[in-house]
Amino acid sequence: MGAGASDEADRWSDLDLTFGVADTASISDVLADWTGDLDHNLEAIHLFDLPFLSTIYRVFLFPGNLQVDLSFSPASDFGALGPKFNLLFGEAVDRPHASPDSADEIFGLAVHHAVRGRICIERGRLWQAEYWISPLRDHALSLACLRQGFEVSHGRGFDRLPPEVLRFFRDGLIRSLDRGELLRVLRTGVEGLLRESEVIPEAAARAKPQLRELITHETL
Repeated sequence: MGAGASDEADRWSDLDLTFGVADTASISDVLADWTGDLDHNLEAIHLFDLPFLSTIYRVFLFPGNLQVDLSFSPASDFGALGPKFNLLFGEAVDRPHASPDSADEIFGLAVHHAVRGRICIERGRLWQAEYWISPLRDHALSLACLRQGFEVSHGRGFDRLPPEVLRFFRDGLIRSLDRGELLRVLRTGVEGLLRESEVIPEAAARAKPQLRELITHETL
């Protein structure tokens, strides 16, 4: 799984391994055994778990800052959930690939973040405003990736975007927590979102008046 399965790995890549567990065995017991062994023998730190359908992902940090993601599925469900899968041994079943976030979902989240960011500015909660406004920029960049046909998840396509797109969004980086600065960055994020919303013209047209209100009124 991951970059190694598609010849994209470099020396900074994490390691992704997935296993099918016999249906008669307990995944919880297997997880506990692996975790104990990796901790005791390799000083691996268990960071967090991520359940998805019948699969459990357990993320470890090894010495040297190597991240290793192990996932375990019942054997009856063991198979690829995405294109970056290379079967090393055993058998895999055909599984529907996980669907990436849609343009509608990304746009909807971005609009939500813009509204929450502006409300936080009005409340004087400037750290919380930054919490909402920065991801607004990221969602707009994700729409740009969709429009260009680049990978969306985890910002993987951001660095492949055309220079003129990245130049515009560079102004969406927050430099201070002053009200005026936060409003400026919010305006950049909203304008960028509207620029990149060609893939969902109907939703963008409906939300545009409210978004314009967010960035043109001095106070709400």
